[in-house]
Amino acid sequence: MPPSIDPAATAWLLVSTALVLLMTPGLAIFYGGMVRSTGVLNMLMMSFVSIPLVTVVWLLFGYSLAFGSDAGGGVIGGIGHFALSGIHPSTVRSGVPELLYVTFELAFAVLTVALISGAIADRAKFSAWVVFVPLWTLLVYVPIAHWVWGPDGWLSSFGALDFAGGLVVEIASGASALALALVLGPRIGFKVDAMRPHNLPFVLLGAGLLWFGWFGFNAGSALKADGIAAAVFLNTLVAGCLGMLGWLVVERMRDGHPTTFGAASGAVAGLVAITPSCGSVDTLGAVVVGLVAGVVCSYAVGWKFKGGYDDSLDVVGVHFAGGIVGTLLIGLLASRVMTGGARGLFYGGGLTQLGKQLVAVLVVAVWAFGISFLLGKLLDRLLGFRISTEDEVAGIDFALHAETAYAEGVHGHAPRGLFGPRPGGDRDRSHGDRDH
Repeated sequence: MPPSIDPAATAWLLVSTALVLLMTPGLAIFYGGMVRSTGVLNMLMMSFVSIPLVTVVWLLFGYSLAFGSDAGGGVIGGIGHFALSGIHPSTVRSGVPELLYVTFELAFAVLTVALISGAIADRAKFSAWVVFVPLWTLLVYVPIAHWVWGPDGWLSSFGALDFAGGLVVEIASGASALALALVLGPRIGFKVDAMRPHNLPFVLLGAGLLWFGWFGFNAGSALKADGIAAAVFLNTLVAGCLGMLGWLVVERMRDGHPTTFGAASGAVAGLVAITPSCGSVDTLGAVVVGLVAGVVCSYAVGWKFKGGYDDSLDVVGVHFAGGIVGTLLIGLLASRVMTGGARGLFYGGGLTQLGKQLVAVLVVAVWAFGISFLLGKLLDRLLGFRISTEDEVAGIDFALHAETAYAEGVHGHAPRGLFGPRPGGDRDRSHGDRDH
């Protein structure tokens, strides 16, 4: 008898897909508030343009290669679903229409590549980014998704656990962000200028939208409206809360005051870490995951100053570090009640699961970093990945998009060309304060 559609699961996944799709605009606002006023539009555009670019690639090749029948060795899927061939409205996968499953997984791919943009804020050519996005999706995201989530993917068969994307989303994007930050080099003024967020209310609004969408991201990954989805939903809330509290405690002890920026960053750190582990740990485990992530990531964001790489918006410090924390803690905190079998060290499972999680972290990080570094270098040689010094100093928004986010600059005037024809090649270099 052919599989039938589960109406409850389908309704829940429809809602979850919409929630995950909202996360990319939410990320755009989160990142947009974190940059300086002369780069906010470019930051928004890097997230928004990822939506159509990844959609085209995903529908043509991505879904089939990631989630199609294994082509051999658990490394990559086949092309049997090229351009979604063979998938009809009545086709069922995991109890839901397969077209809905396609869209749900597409939303994950879009968000993942958009995350990388935060590491290269204020200095990357938009044209190079437009080429990077589809290539990265095919060369990095798709293989890793197949390894972890695809039919007979080798990391899945190996026993590594990743419920909603600690490996596929967080570590893949974080390692790739580090690679691109090294390829492009630091911003002008790195370690000298303050480079403070220009709009903290934007940051908090973006964090709120991300948190809201994360319930679909994590609980939707259950693919059912059942007890596991409910437990994952609660774990997501708990870890975000404890991540925020952990970060704020560190700020209070280290710097003397808690900040709104720290609150937003801590919540995101906790949500990042619970992403891989939300379907493996119980509520107490979620408390530990969120708290550890908030503390670890609050220190990890400072690695860039010691390491000399300019991760503009702390993608490495939050997503890479938080993804590692959440993925490895599965090896300590996995509960049989949640996993149905695997147990972590603290639940009597020994070191076996921790070893599997460590192998998965290393493999995904090396692959994502290596391919991203090579791809970044290639695009830099062919297209030039970084804008000119002149344009970077003047502000990337007007240089690349011929517009600014705010009608009046800090000196009370708008850039020439904003409300009328732009003189040939002439740009107003006086607008915008780098630290405003």
